[in-house]
Amino acid sequence: MNIKHIIAASALVALSVNSFGQNVNKLIKRADVERIIKTLSADDMQGRGTFTPGIEKAATFIANEFKQIGLTPLTGNKGYLQSFSLNRSTPLKATVNINGTELSPDSAFVAAGASFTWDSNSGAEVAKIAAGANFREEYFKYIESGKKMIIVVDTSFHAIFKRIKQRSSDGQLVAKGSEKQALVFVLGKYDEVKNYTVTYESKTEELPLANVVGVLKGKTKPKEFVIFSGHYDHLGIIKPMDGDSIANGADDDASGTTAVISLARYYKKLNNNARTLIFVAFTAEEIGGYGSRHFSEKVDPEKTVAMFNIEMIGKASKFGTNSAFITGYERSNFGTILQKNLKGTVFQFHPDPYPEQELFYRSDNATLARLGVPAHSISTDQIDSDKLYHTVKDEFSSLDAGNITSTIRAIALSSRTIVSGKDTPTRIAKEK
Repeated sequence: MNIKHIIAASALVALSVNSFGQNVNKLIKRADVERIIKTLSADDMQGRGTFTPGIEKAATFIANEFKQIGLTPLTGNKGYLQSFSLNRSTPLKATVNINGTELSPDSAFVAAGASFTWDSNSGAEVAKIAAGANFREEYFKYIESGKKMIIVVDTSFHAIFKRIKQRSSDGQLVAKGSEKQALVFVLGKYDEVKNYTVTYESKTEELPLANVVGVLKGKTKPKEFVIFSGHYDHLGIIKPMDGDSIANGADDDASGTTAVISLARYYKKLNNNARTLIFVAFTAEEIGGYGSRHFSEKVDPEKTVAMFNIEMIGKASKFGTNSAFITGYERSNFGTILQKNLKGTVFQFHPDPYPEQELFYRSDNATLARLGVPAHSISTDQIDSDKLYHTVKDEFSSLDAGNITSTIRAIALSSRTIVSGKDTPTRIAKEK
């Protein structure tokens, strides 16, 4: 190729990017972004706490936005609400006997969805969280196992064991249909659990929840799915600070939900998506990711080619403006594709700079990622120094609306070859 051809090719690339850039700037407007996030983080949403009137009000608002945009409900749903319920099992009494010795109440607690009685013939597996293990990782592995288990926790984890036991006294949330799962956590050092008996009594109540889901059917590859998601729940009413008790959750994650709605409007106006796009606002992320878990049971992971989970994009990242990071960057070529599509722009996607925070498995991308989907979270939050995180100070006034808008535009530009079917990210290794 001679120099004239190189110059001409470069001009075409620049023109192409510029054309897309003009499109995205016209179709994703800062005024719309501000309107949505202000509504979701307003005091009358009461912090969008799970199981509260505030979260129901937020769900209605998001569903109305999807309707105005012209999305269709997900197959199997009557409307935009993907309704489901959890059971809350509140403990009344628990007695645990290991190797012929009844344990003190401080040394055991039960996480279960219903009353039960076990003996050594009940088939419960025995596992350990040994000294030096990653307690969080091990704990959630067992919580999500769906099994009947006795988990022996090394005494070096006494402090965290005590905290979790205290929280468990408020009750255990369990997805309907998984009431057979029961976990008995035991603090101590046992070389072997030779025999055991467990009696657990609880009170159970059913609690309603709903994700909000809208679909834009693909033109030429309708059976291949691309998901854009964020969670719309937050903490609700919490301990007062300076006379304010509403945890508005403007950054966490009204900013991500705003992105989902804005991207839905953008792609509906373009109306040229080859693959089917699913836009979902998850509930119950803050209490265990139950919304994304339920959603993952309703979508085929083998047909899902990518998931853009958007989590806290309200302020500039540690890399400065016009930048964001992607969790699990090294697990697929998702990030490489996104950055390629931003060639000719100033925006940069970076690998997650906070590996010690284990963010990849701390948001709603985790369930589908475990099933092999290139499911990643995009964020700008400086999580290691964010003093407003999970406080009443996480309000719209603390955000940079320009940063939010530029990040949403960058996601729109960077996702276009995945949406068009040109690029397919490599799969993430499934968890065994």
